[in-house]
Amino acid sequence: MNLLARVRRRLSTSKLLWIGAVLGVVALVVMVRAVDGAAFAEAMRQAANRPGGVALALGAFAFAFLLRAIAWRRVLPSLSFGQSLAGIHVALGANHVLPFRMGEPLRVLSAVRRTSIGFEAAAASTVTLRAIDLVAVVAIGLAAAPAVYLGVVGWGIAAAAVVFGSVAVAGWWWLRSVAARLPDVKMPGVVAVAASGAAWLAEAVLVWQVAGWAGIELTASEALVVTTVSVAAQVVAVAPGGLGTYEAAGVAAYVALGHDPELALVAALGAHALKTVYSIVVGAIGIFVPAPSLVGRLRLGRPSGRVAPELIAADAPVVLFMPAFNEEAAVGACIRRAPATVAGRPVEVLVVDDGSADETVTRAREAGADVIELGVNQGLGAAVRVGLAEGVRRRAAAVVFCDADGEYPPEELENMVEPILDGRADYVTGSRFLGHIEHMRPHRRIGNLVLTRALSIVARRRISDGQTGYRALSLAAADSAEIIHDFNYAQVITLDLLAKGFRHVEVPISYRFRTTGDSFIKLGPYLRKVVPAVYRELNAA
Repeated sequence: MNLLARVRRRLSTSKLLWIGAVLGVVALVVMVRAVDGAAFAEAMRQAANRPGGVALALGAFAFAFLLRAIAWRRVLPSLSFGQSLAGIHVALGANHVLPFRMGEPLRVLSAVRRTSIGFEAAAASTVTLRAIDLVAVVAIGLAAAPAVYLGVVGWGIAAAAVVFGSVAVAGWWWLRSVAARLPDVKMPGVVAVAASGAAWLAEAVLVWQVAGWAGIELTASEALVVTTVSVAAQVVAVAPGGLGTYEAAGVAAYVALGHDPELALVAALGAHALKTVYSIVVGAIGIFVPAPSLVGRLRLGRPSGRVAPELIAADAPVVLFMPAFNEEAAVGACIRRAPATVAGRPVEVLVVDDGSADETVTRAREAGADVIELGVNQGLGAAVRVGLAEGVRRRAAAVVFCDADGEYPPEELENMVEPILDGRADYVTGSRFLGHIEHMRPHRRIGNLVLTRALSIVARRRISDGQTGYRALSLAAADSAEIIHDFNYAQVITLDLLAKGFRHVEVPISYRFRTTGDSFIKLGPYLRKVVPAVYRELNAA
């Protein structure tokens, strides 16, 4: 096993983050203690008095990344300019908050997740262009002031040139093989290479401006030397944003050019601070803009249309099913409370037993219900999925389900199905908060209200009870409903049906807290399992 593999085995990502964070704090403390506070304050006053200079510095820095976005688009023409710019800025921002340059892969991730570009094309183009960037850093520094550059960097410049050059060559061959197979991938031409080099010239404008605020007058070539030395040093940065490394290299470059070391530290800190603010702010924007965002959809999209209702047979029943797990004490009474008919239609009561270890199945059959036994406990979402499928198989006029613990009133079944049978809705939820609540524990009431508010925001509509256990679906809605989580169904089935254009209404119901058994809902496990399921539902194809 080689050294790199051994290091990777010993250092997890979390450990790397901690190491980088600690070193970043140490570097910050050292620099704060070393910097001349009065000189730094004066530099900040100079910047505040020259808003045009601040705008020029930030504008030049932003222009550098516009050039890099152009270069990336020359290699990947199918990548939009907006997504190219966003991916570059996301990586830039992440590099300023993560150690070890861990933000670099986010450029590839942004392109892959937000466009139709494949991983290999995004990765090969990114590696190649970043290597060209670094080769350009060395070339520009040597061209601007070779004696000073070699004096500051020493033999490290030779090693850096070899490393950067090797990566560039390897990336070039990789990209060439990808371009041979994919027609929408191009090799970097003169424009892409020139844009990569010109980006460093634009960044040097920021260094030149900040140095002036610190009382250092730089020539153009000196600004290029400081820029390229500082950037080259960040390639091996450990702390977030190369904190400490950037300043040390920058001060060394300033001193080699004959400038005061105390003012040099002020200038290096000021330039780094300005770059960091820009990077984090614009990087955060790049996560969300342009659409689609890197984090995916966080709210429900608008449905493309309404679903046409199915024709229901005149004698089609209403199927009421009850998912049950170890409910022997309550299931029989709950079944007996269900009406025999609603709106002139027969009611068929079904219990979906989710692997109960008690007498739930026996009590359900004694009470007159049909029973489907899942055999082993699969979860409430799985039981509801089976019940909906059975209702569709029976060609029901409406498929309704409620908990088997007696909390929800089976005798109010007609109230639940009336909007469906009248053709006013496809999906009906019984709202406890629109009806009468006999008793609900305070922490559960608060939890229900908070989660319901969150669902309302995500679903882009007012919902009064997002966690209700009493729901009715038309035959079409039951046939179309997809429950992607075995643990629960509450939020995902609502988002699924709304996204598909089914009409939803809430009706008031009465509610009383269970007097037997135990609820499976615990806030911690509930959030850990349901929140990712909601995210997957929102971002389903």
